[in-house]
Amino acid sequence: MSTDSNVPGRWVEENHDDQYRFGFRVTKELFSGQSDFQKVEVVETAGHGKMLLNDGLVMVSERDEFVYHDMMAHVPLFTHPDPKRVLVIGGGDGGTAREVLRHPYVEHCRMVEIDDMVVESCRQHIPLTSSVFDHPKLQLDIADGVKFLAETDEKYDVILIDSTDPIGPAAPLFGTDFYKNVYRALTDEGIVVAQAENGFYEQEAQVALVKIVSELFPICRLYNYSNLTYPGGLWSFLLSSKKFHPVKDFVPDRVTSSGLDFKYYNEDIHRASFAQPSFIRKAVAPYLKDGAQ
Repeated sequence: MSTDSNVPGRWVEENHDDQYRFGFRVTKELFSGQSDFQKVEVVETAGHGKMLLNDGLVMVSERDEFVYHDMMAHVPLFTHPDPKRVLVIGGGDGGTAREVLRHPYVEHCRMVEIDDMVVESCRQHIPLTSSVFDHPKLQLDIADGVKFLAETDEKYDVILIDSTDPIGPAAPLFGTDFYKNVYRALTDEGIVVAQAENGFYEQEAQVALVKIVSELFPICRLYNYSNLTYPGGLWSFLLSSKKFHPVKDFVPDRVTSSGLDFKYYNEDIHRASFAQPSFIRKAVAPYLKDGAQ
């Protein structure tokens, strides 16, 4: 990230692999610190409200956070017929746990985030996402999610891997050993969803993740969402399931009768998000799995 110290004329700029860069005008600097894992910043921007950056990469903005968090949480929770126990790995801003705990049938949500500085800076400056940290059904652990899954004997109906790109502290979250532990920590009907990169700029990483996870799960499908602040705009999640298919077993009436109000997600978006552009479909087709035919 490059910066100009003349606030309010300062810009934060994300440089993506020296291919291109994009930026946001800052009106106020709210927090900056160096944790044991990364540089953490929170700024107020002119067009996107408060924004969290880790190592100069945009994680969350108030303007479009609902897109990512809606799609990470509600797609698996409306695919699984009775998700009571949910585990979130990462997600230090709190937005994913917030959406999980809007579902009244979820009895317990455990969140394991490695970087306390991310949690505390969001708690102080981005209550839109972090207000969930006071929810009575949430158990927040500041710990290494990789180590937690390697050692836990607990079982979860849904596991959400809310990670950054496969660099720095998030790199192990894209490995085979990690997903073997994810599989073991899921119930026999369990579902895992992971942040699965961008098909334009990170297709190699996307395909590598799909290949790893498809070797473990009988159902493995990419689904897409669009937001304003991530490179390329079109990003993916990877849903992998031991039993339930996200389209074939999806019951739209569960969404419409839930009484929940969404800013991005709905029953039509749920189904349509699994339709892939041809260039992505061709790249991952050898590895995507639909379960028993």
